[in-house]
Amino acid sequence: MKQNQQILVVDDEQLIRWSLEKNLLKHGFVVQTAESGEQALEIIAKDTPDLVLLDISMPGIDGLETLQEIKKSDPSIVVIMITALGVLETAVKAMQFGAFDYIHKPFNIDELLTVIDKALENRALKQEVEHLRRENKRNLGMGEIIASSWQMAQVMEVVKKVARSDAGTVLVQGESGTGKELIARALHDGSARMDKPFVAINCAAVPETLLESELMGHEKGAFTDAKIQKKGLFEMAHGGTVFLDEIGDMPPGMQAKLLRVLEERSFRRLGGSKDVCVDVRIVAATNKELLQGIEDGSFRKDLYYRIQVIPIYLPSLRERREDILPLAHFFVERFNQEFGKQIKGFTPEAQRYLQAYAWPGNIRELRNMVEREVILEDAEYLNLSTIPRSAEAQFSSSERSRYDFVLPPEGVDIEVVEKQLIEQALETCGHNQSRAARKLSLGIDAFRYRMKKFGLL
Repeated sequence: MKQNQQILVVDDEQLIRWSLEKNLLKHGFVVQTAESGEQALEIIAKDTPDLVLLDISMPGIDGLETLQEIKKSDPSIVVIMITALGVLETAVKAMQFGAFDYIHKPFNIDELLTVIDKALENRALKQEVEHLRRENKRNLGMGEIIASSWQMAQVMEVVKKVARSDAGTVLVQGESGTGKELIARALHDGSARMDKPFVAINCAAVPETLLESELMGHEKGAFTDAKIQKKGLFEMAHGGTVFLDEIGDMPPGMQAKLLRVLEERSFRRLGGSKDVCVDVRIVAATNKELLQGIEDGSFRKDLYYRIQVIPIYLPSLRERREDILPLAHFFVERFNQEFGKQIKGFTPEAQRYLQAYAWPGNIRELRNMVEREVILEDAEYLNLSTIPRSAEAQFSSSERSRYDFVLPPEGVDIEVVEKQLIEQALETCGHNQSRAARKLSLGIDAFRYRMKKFGLL
């Protein structure tokens, strides 16, 4: 329970105000009381509370009107509605107006304290998200990177340090849709190269016969259609950053030529005889397991060790669930502007779905889902009415699995739990890293990243 935070109790029944004040003071809160909506608004105008316990049924300005006025004056104030049994429809309407939750009279004080604790944690999370977004925009131009989870907070700390360094090569790994290009752009925008070009190429989307010409350019007459000299992306990005997406799909022959560029910072245009020197930062990205590629011969070992000097691993969306709702609301805001809508957010049921779903397509899938909902929905709050049947089935499965592990009352240190799982997986599999990674449903690169983080490698 968070201490020394201000709670305003608003109820026209004196006994309820007295009981709540007594119990909340006992748990370390600073408490004020009001017997009407009008009095509550006067108090809020002078001294902003962290949380308001607000009765729905009151004479004069009722709870719903008071709630709307509170949200107009300061949307960050968390409001929990107090309601009598039998007025569920009004309570749901209060949620749509911005209430965090509601409780029924008569209520159990322990259950109420639990709801208050969750509400204040949610408020702190939103404040942290907003703070990080402002910091990201100001420092690195990363307005689209939501980093409220501890996993992404760690990633962004690394990104800031690497961006400001002279590191010439960075490897970004993560599942498809986790935002690897955004990280690459953040590395560029936060560096001294930010005023120089940022160029990107998807190594899997360009045929092998054209990839060398795209990256290194060609001389006039180098091949049949080479009627003029053409500069490649490395040359065009001189002083800036080259983003090589899906480097795990780069053909072996091109891998050898890229290795020379990385080692010598020079190359020859296709059909050329002179070396062209360039100063570029190369950010490579892949969703493939490069160590597995080394084992099966599809990826060069020397190139792997050359590009993974500074590895950055992006967690999947299911590994950073604290970011799901902030990301979803970010996309709502974006598509509201794009499509001229005024959608305010998600219904409580939709929020539960968003947090429970496994998101195999990661942020890209979330973005597409929100875009589809904003286009098709006319209500103020999205209820995810266009969810595909396959996603609904996966939601049911993931919702069931959420309770496989029980959090002890005293809580846990997630870092300790993660390290112990890695150690147990290694011990169970005779320290075979590939098998241990499969035990935890991790790729080998993600598994080795965690081993390195905990000093096990």
